[in-house]
Amino acid sequence: MLENLFPVNLNLKGRKCLVVGGGRVAERKVNSLLQCGAEIWIASPKLTEKLGKLIKEERINFAGTHYETEYLQDCALAISAVDDPSVNARVADDCFARNIPVNAVDDPERCSFTVPSVLRRGSLCITVSTDGKSPLLSRRIREKLESSFGPEYAEFLDLMGEIRSRVIRDVPDIEKRRRIFQCLIDSDILELIRRDIEKKENGGNISHDLRRIIEEKVAQCMSS
Repeated sequence: MLENLFPVNLNLKGRKCLVVGGGRVAERKVNSLLQCGAEIWIASPKLTEKLGKLIKEERINFAGTHYETEYLQDCALAISAVDDPSVNARVADDCFARNIPVNAVDDPERCSFTVPSVLRRGSLCITVSTDGKSPLLSRRIREKLESSFGPEYAEFLDLMGEIRSRVIRDVPDIEKRRRIFQCLIDSDILELIRRDIEKKENGGNISHDLRRIIEEKVAQCMSS
């Protein structure tokens, strides 16, 4: 059983990733990899309707109907999402021999990493893992977190990214930078953004009036 795994966020943008399998589980893995900007290759004799559509749209690549070791060439990561233990074993053994990170769904002994349950709000990424012991519990915890971390966090972090660049550029003192960032996080900006989003039926960017208020608060934090 996998235990005490090292948590890490991988940059897979433009990197080749192989998914073996074409069912609903494989579809979920492909969707997650697409969000990361990975170059996805899939191998399976059967595909869900959505996976077939993604191939036709050239958003993912079709490697072949059955797994072949050669598909691993230049791969940064591989996922085996099939019901056949022999295929999982072959994919895992080939990856272990090539030092390629591999996840065999529902087969922890043939994994070098597990995939946590993920909650995304723009740049905010919260992951929950049980070392593969109970994926259902991971999902249950993630669902509880969803009500606490709404879309306002995505807007807030985009704003903080803009402000952070400005502060690093204009404030040479590291301790003062820390105080400014702490002031912003402790402010009511996040709550103001949440209220602004609730007023809009379809979400959207921060309103002009709110942006003006936020700029005033930013100025106060930078002058304090």
